[in-house]
Amino acid sequence: MASHRKSRTPGTRVAGIRTPALATAALTSVALLSQTADAAPGEDRPSLEEVEKKVGDLYRQAESATEKYNAAKEQTTKQRKRVDTLLDDVAQRTQKLNEARAELGSYAAAQYRTGAGLPDTATFLLAETPQDIFDQRQVLDRMTGRQKAAVDDYVTRQTETMKKRQEATESLRTLTETQGDLRTAKATVQKKLADARELLSKLTAEEKARLAAIEKRKQEEAARKAAELARQQAEQEQAREEAAQQGGGASEGSGSGSTASTGTPPADSSYGTKAEKALAFARAQIGKPYVWGATGPGSYDCSGLTQAAWKAAGVSLPRTTYDQVNAGTTVPVSQAQPGDLVFFYDDVTHVGIYVGNGMMIHAPKPGTYVREESIYYDGDSAIHSIVRPA
Repeated sequence: MASHRKSRTPGTRVAGIRTPALATAALTSVALLSQTADAAPGEDRPSLEEVEKKVGDLYRQAESATEKYNAAKEQTTKQRKRVDTLLDDVAQRTQKLNEARAELGSYAAAQYRTGAGLPDTATFLLAETPQDIFDQRQVLDRMTGRQKAAVDDYVTRQTETMKKRQEATESLRTLTETQGDLRTAKATVQKKLADARELLSKLTAEEKARLAAIEKRKQEEAARKAAELARQQAEQEQAREEAAQQGGGASEGSGSGSTASTGTPPADSSYGTKAEKALAFARAQIGKPYVWGATGPGSYDCSGLTQAAWKAAGVSLPRTTYDQVNAGTTVPVSQAQPGDLVFFYDDVTHVGIYVGNGMMIHAPKPGTYVREESIYYDGDSAIHSIVRPA
């Protein structure tokens, strides 16, 4: 896929604050203004652009930490299940080992009762008749065979039980480590959000008004780009239909540029049906709050929303953006279709679900709500890739 990344102009992007009202709500969280709180009257305050960039960086960092939290939480859940399974297995094996030990004890007692430990001369002298000697030796021969099998079984069970105990110990150690990762990621998210909450209270009313104006201009530019993409996609679709009517190949009549050269086929009807279900679910979540680590039904983070939407369509997606980006076929932005996943940033820390006409539904950032907006909400250079699941 042709790259959609462009060099980023420092101090121009805010990740996750998309409306004038939410712009002011989210910007209280930056560590930069905290430096100015104790500053002397003569010191320079950071520019609004610098504040805006710092806020965006903090929310990006918080979202990155959220995805790491999601991954650690998923791993912890899996590891805990494995530990529980191993411990159950060890308990069952220990029980069988105890039973085998008891069986060996019964054989030892039987040997004592039958005089198996006596020398042959003593056995002969103590026997009442020759037939007793013959019968006793027959019993001992059979007992010796069973005893050997019992000893072998005991040794095997003991070895297997020790091995499983070692596996359980190692799994418990791994579980402890993943729980540590989980706590670290959670603390990182909370710290970034705490930094982010502190900054807006430092902004003056005039700064908040100026910031709202900046955000409004960004929204207008994002809407313009979305409309341009919608126009291009409509032209491409019309060209394909005309080519099909004329009996020509769709690739020959689908337009020029990188879109025509990719040869990416349109999504089939079965995908369209699933995508409709996924989008219907996503639309029903609009207005619900973004909460980091949430997977519904009352709140979502970005990957939690896309996972839940496609689950409603019968398609299982991984939990994190890092895994979801590999859960389908990558297509060019110009060929995005409803239901496709739109990933953002070089570290793939955000995702939305494409609805068509350059728009998507996503859970943007802390302090915001699930909503529909342009895929260019943070500039075209923020788009990482488009992935078609299912």
